[in-house]
Amino acid sequence: MTSTLTTELTIGGMTCASCAARVEKKLNRLDGVTATVNYATEKARIEHTADVGIADLIETVVRTGYTAEEPPPPEPEPSPEDEDEDEDRDEARAEHEPRGRDPELDPLRTRLTVSAVLAAPVVLLAMAPALQFDHWQWLSLTLAAPVVVWGGLPFHRAAWTNLRHGAATMDTLVSVGTLAAFGWSLWALFLGTAGMPGMRHGFDLTAGRTDGASTIYLEVAAGVVCFILLGRYLEARAKRKAGSALRALMELGAKDVAVLRGGTEVRIPVAALRTGDLFVVRPGEKIATDGTVTEGASAVDASLLTGESLPVDVAAGDPVTGGCVNTSGRLVVEATRIGADTQLARMAKLVEDAQNGKARAQRLADRISAVFVPVVLLLALGTLAAWLLTTGDTTAAFTAAVAVLIIACPCALGLATPTALMVGTGRGAQLGILIKGPEVLETTRKVDTIVLDKTGTVTTGRMTLRKVYAYEGEDEAELLRLAGALEHASEHPVARAVAAGAAERLGLPVAELPVPKSFANAPGLGVRGSVDGHEVLVGRPALLAAEGIETPGAPEPGAVQVAWDGRARGFLTVADAVKETSAEAVARLRALGLTPVLLTGDERSVAETVAAEVGIDADRVFAEVLPQEKVDVVRRLQAEGRTVAMVGDGVNDAAALATADLGLAMGTGTDAAIEASDLTLVRGDLRVAADAIRLSRRTLATIKGNLGWAFGYNLAALPLAAAGLLNPMIAGLAMAFSSVFVVSNSLRLRRFT
Repeated sequence: MTSTLTTELTIGGMTCASCAARVEKKLNRLDGVTATVNYATEKARIEHTADVGIADLIETVVRTGYTAEEPPPPEPEPSPEDEDEDEDRDEARAEHEPRGRDPELDPLRTRLTVSAVLAAPVVLLAMAPALQFDHWQWLSLTLAAPVVVWGGLPFHRAAWTNLRHGAATMDTLVSVGTLAAFGWSLWALFLGTAGMPGMRHGFDLTAGRTDGASTIYLEVAAGVVCFILLGRYLEARAKRKAGSALRALMELGAKDVAVLRGGTEVRIPVAALRTGDLFVVRPGEKIATDGTVTEGASAVDASLLTGESLPVDVAAGDPVTGGCVNTSGRLVVEATRIGADTQLARMAKLVEDAQNGKARAQRLADRISAVFVPVVLLLALGTLAAWLLTTGDTTAAFTAAVAVLIIACPCALGLATPTALMVGTGRGAQLGILIKGPEVLETTRKVDTIVLDKTGTVTTGRMTLRKVYAYEGEDEAELLRLAGALEHASEHPVARAVAAGAAERLGLPVAELPVPKSFANAPGLGVRGSVDGHEVLVGRPALLAAEGIETPGAPEPGAVQVAWDGRARGFLTVADAVKETSAEAVARLRALGLTPVLLTGDERSVAETVAAEVGIDADRVFAEVLPQEKVDVVRRLQAEGRTVAMVGDGVNDAAALATADLGLAMGTGTDAAIEASDLTLVRGDLRVAADAIRLSRRTLATIKGNLGWAFGYNLAALPLAAAGLLNPMIAGLAMAFSSVFVVSNSLRLRRFT
């Protein structure tokens, strides 16, 4: 069986969606290659067989007219001498380089600024005839020429490259349109009558009918270049904002760490940390990597990683996550995961993979973009011919044809999905929600039923003392003291819950409970022993019955009976405590139109008690379900015609998460559950499940809105341009606005709460 490799390439030189479609098409023509090229992230994700090398992939992209390179490998661990040299070099560079430089945006900003300064008088003179003076047209030519030639150079260069490869993109439309307008103006000035002294020129928003030999289009050529440069600049800035959440996530990690070597702290780069190393985290420092606290106690701020605003208390034995900030005490942590295995790295990888994906609707947009430019070129020629045949007016025909070239831009189509995905998944990561891909968004819209695993999802997963009931004439404090003391000697989870709960209610540390003089375990029934001269029994009613002790009335199911000196004194109830936020979470899920279902292996009485507490209907409870039967419950609901989401956190939930239409794993759970899910909720709060579905639906709605705008814009604008109802300069402004609108609409997702 041939193994499949996955390679990611950074693609350079793409200027619109049709560029991405061309690269994708060429790569997919290679045998054994499946490629997805994302215009917004400028990356190609390629699955290929081992006999197709990376060099072959890069060569294919280069032959198509673009550049390609692999992301840089991780830097090798520097020696102390190298670190000193790097520090000196960075300081020297910082002294000579101005702050705030951006190698991508700065050249574009410079080209836009110079072009705008030169083009403004040209546009003003053309649009306001009152400002025109003798020989104004020659000043316009002097100012417009550098804008068209130098300002539009990126478009001309890309159009020439595409022409050499037998292709056409948006740059072709811009280059042909602006050069045609500029060329016509040169002809009219030097060979026609437009260069005559005293020439005056009107301005019309439509394709006006005038004498072609006296008509110049310098304001169109210069204005369109400026508007499209402005669109490119705003688009580039917005794309950087769209990816800012992912960049912030990837930069969360600490850069260096204080490792304990022979009891001494040694400062090393995080890349040099190894599993099992002990490292120190002082107050205010970031935790370098995932690990377990071995010494100290503190509160850890995980807000940047999970969206949880309150710091979490940690002590020896508690796990901590790399990237979180230690807020108070000194901690010593043993590294358990490093590098790409850490939760932070895996989160960043999940988000990046999701951003590189494509929704079903975007694939349709890509197919349209691939054929859109050639169709527009034909439409422009058709417009020119139609006007000439019906009116014989060369000027109006030329104006309408140039407007068609300028206004038709597939960029908005190409940006519609990836920008919304970048912002939506990035915002999700900030809130502790990891979305695996665009297909997940499409599923969230259809989900109508949500199955909640009880233990660890709706409940804390820890046994807690819930109720204390002393029979008539008995003292509740004495009941707690004797039962807690005897149970403290046992390691059973129920016994530990009783001991901890009793001590808490008595206001004592557990260690201060009386120590039993004798202790015996009755397997499956409970415990017995001597405490403060009393013979105490704690356990099931059967344990008391075996000693001939009667219990008054019918105790609650699952109650732990307490007796001493031959008489029943009361009972305790112990249960897995419901999380404080679970009832609110269920209400939020209902508000989203979902029917909540509780799934558990516990007995029905316990399950129904939990369901009633959080607001789930009793007939929507599936109790006493074995781990392997969870899949059957999901399938049964699907057979009823329901689209099912499943929330779980354990290994035994993994199969059900994978079977459900939408799997949501609590990030506090196991790796198996997280791998099987579609959405990961980084913190163990069920309310985040409702937030995740809301964010997914909002992101999908944004994608659809973007695509609707992009398709609608082109469907409406092209006929207007062909009908001569748009001046080419206005068309250029509208085209630039189209792309900026789509990106700006996506950026609204950054405000999702």
